[in-house]
Amino acid sequence: MDGLVCSKTPDRIETRVGFMGVESRKMQRIRMIIEYDGSGYHGFQVQENAHTIQREIESKLLQLTGHPTRITAAGRTDAGVHARGQVIAFDTVATIPPFRFSAALNSRLPPDIRVLESSAAAGDFHPRFQASKKTYSYLIYRSQPGRVFFRNYAFCNTELLDVKAMQEGARLLVGRQNFKAFCASGSGVKNFERQVTKCLWEEIGDILHFCIEADGFLYKMVRNIVGTLLEIGRGDYDPEYIQKIIAGQDRNMAGVTAPPQGLYLMNVRYE
Repeated sequence: MDGLVCSKTPDRIETRVGFMGVESRKMQRIRMIIEYDGSGYHGFQVQENAHTIQREIESKLLQLTGHPTRITAAGRTDAGVHARGQVIAFDTVATIPPFRFSAALNSRLPPDIRVLESSAAAGDFHPRFQASKKTYSYLIYRSQPGRVFFRNYAFCNTELLDVKAMQEGARLLVGRQNFKAFCASGSGVKNFERQVTKCLWEEIGDILHFCIEADGFLYKMVRNIVGTLLEIGRGDYDPEYIQKIIAGQDRNMAGVTAPPQGLYLMNVRYE
């Protein structure tokens, strides 16, 4: 997702040779807040021979602007994961006013991807690296009736869970700690410390809702945390086992990865 090169000059000029000579047009960076249903996509990031959110948006931007456009995003969600407040940015020489990009792009996008807001951004704005906090939600649907409607939008799980123990385990995750044990293999990061500012469970009718807020997240960190807390809820471990997992920094000590369809990127905040 990081193919777009950041420039510190907001009023950049693109110069190209046209039929009548040299043509110069002002480059503008556009920031968008988008939501999407990830059920039918192989994640956000462009992949060869795969249907992804990024590929869908970039193909429609090509139709809209007349030139290839690479977007960057605040988070690279996995296959089946949804977003309510993903933030993206891209550069364009199109003369469309920034606030009109939302309606123009929505007229071309499929109904499972929507632009909620579009605006002008500084030339050096980067949705991922400049984010100060991100919030994710994870939904568990606990009733048997209605599973057909929730199967793509929550983890359908009717087993008996000790939610109080799960809440206590979640509380132990708050603070600046090393979350290496909750990072899936395949990540290239070298710093595994993250500051978690909120981590809690709520019971809302048939939904068990998990909310976590942090200054950043590791690869599959939220789903690995949810999978671990579910094991605590089943009685496999005491809540204090979370502290041993963090101290051990070993992925094998943590629980299995929770399914993707219950995960939502809710919002991204900037200073």
